[in-house]
Amino acid sequence: MLLRFLHRIIDILLHFERRFEQPFLRPAFNYLLREPIARLLTALINLMRSREDVALAEETPQPGEDQDVQTMIDEMRRHLVIDFPPGGFERAGNTKTHGLVRGELTIADNLPEAFRHGLFATPKTYRCWVRFSGPGPHIEPDIDDVGFVSISVKVMGVEGDKLWKDETHTQDFTAVCTPTFVTPDIKANARLQYWSRRHLPAFYFMDFRGTHLLDMAMQGLWNETQTNPLGATFYSCVPYLMGPHQAMQYSFRSKTNVHRRIPRLPLRPPDNYLRDNMISTLKEMDVEFEMRVQLQTDAFLMPIENNAVLWPERLSPRVPVATLRIPRQEFDSPAQFAFTRNLKFNPWHCLPEHRPLGNQSRARKRMYDELATFRQKMNGAIHIEPNGDERFDGGSIAGDPPQGS
Repeated sequence: MLLRFLHRIIDILLHFERRFEQPFLRPAFNYLLREPIARLLTALINLMRSREDVALAEETPQPGEDQDVQTMIDEMRRHLVIDFPPGGFERAGNTKTHGLVRGELTIADNLPEAFRHGLFATPKTYRCWVRFSGPGPHIEPDIDDVGFVSISVKVMGVEGDKLWKDETHTQDFTAVCTPTFVTPDIKANARLQYWSRRHLPAFYFMDFRGTHLLDMAMQGLWNETQTNPLGATFYSCVPYLMGPHQAMQYSFRSKTNVHRRIPRLPLRPPDNYLRDNMISTLKEMDVEFEMRVQLQTDAFLMPIENNAVLWPERLSPRVPVATLRIPRQEFDSPAQFAFTRNLKFNPWHCLPEHRPLGNQSRARKRMYDELATFRQKMNGAIHIEPNGDERFDGGSIAGDPPQGS
C-alpha cells in the first residue's frame, strides 16, 4: 500500500510536469543542456564499467541469460493476462498503436563501401508497413504516458535467406525515441519487468546499486511530452551487424515540419492527440525520415552488451543511408488498425548481414516470437506476412476472409 501511494505521487508529479514543458521549456532545455548532460551521464556510466578484451562487433554471452529471458517472458505474459481480456490482448511493449501507415524505403546510391552490405548493398525502393506506437504495457491517454514513442518498419520484398524463418521476404527495423535502452542488459530488464507487472516501474530505478539512477536520468533527457510521432527521431538503441565483423546502430530522423499543436494544454488534451496530429499531417503532406547508420569504432565506448551507453558521435557520425517516405494517406480505418494484430515486428526478421547483436537482442529473438504467438492465440488472430498489396474494405483484407481481432 505504501509503495503504491508513493508511486502514485511520482505519477502525479510527472504528469503535472508534462503539461507545462511544451512548447517552451523542453525545446530550450534540449537545445542548451541535453547533449552536455548526456555526455556527463555517459562518462559516469563508463566509470562504473569494467573493460573487456573484445573485438569490434564481438558478442559476450552473459551468465544466466536463458533464465533471465524466461523471467522476462513469464512476467510479461502474466502482465498481459492481468491487464487485457481474451480477444483484446495488446503487445507487452510498445503497446498503444498510434497508426499503421504505408511507406517506402529508398536505399541511397553511392554509399561508402563500409555501408554497402545486406539491404544497403544496392540502390532500390521497397514498400513498407510502418507502425508508430506508444509505451507499454498499458494503453493510456497520450498525456499520461512516460513521454515515449516508437517506430517499427517492416520492409517487404527483400530477397535472400532470413534468420527467423516465419517470414521469408521481410526485413524489420525497430527503434524508439531514446538513443539508449531503458536497461543496460537483460538481467536488469528482468528486474524491470518484475516491478512493471506490479504497476510500480519507478521503483526499479530507485535502486542505488549499479547504474539504475543514471539510466533513469538518461532516459529522462529524451522522454518528453510528445507532439507527433511523424516528427520525432527514433534510435535502434541496440547494435546490429553491418556486414561481416562490423557493428552499427541506426536511427530514423524526421525531415518534415509536421503538425505539433497539443490542444487544451496545460489542461487535459484529447486522449489520442498524437494520432490526431498524424491524421492531420498525412491529410496534407508526405513525410520523410532520413535513415542513418552509426558504425562501431571503439569496443569499450561503443559496447555491444551494455545498451545504456550512448555511442559518441564524435567517434563515429551518423551517416544517411536511406530515405523512409510516408505518402499522404488515410490510415485510421478500424480494419487497418485491426491488421496490426496480424503482424509480428521482430528484428530477427532480417538478412544475416544485419543480425541483431548483444544480450538484449538475443533475448528478443525468443521473447518477441513467444509473446507475439501468445497474443495472437489469445486474440484468435493469425500471423500474416504482408506483401504491400493489402487493401482494407469493410473490416477485412481484400481477397482474404475476415480475420480475428
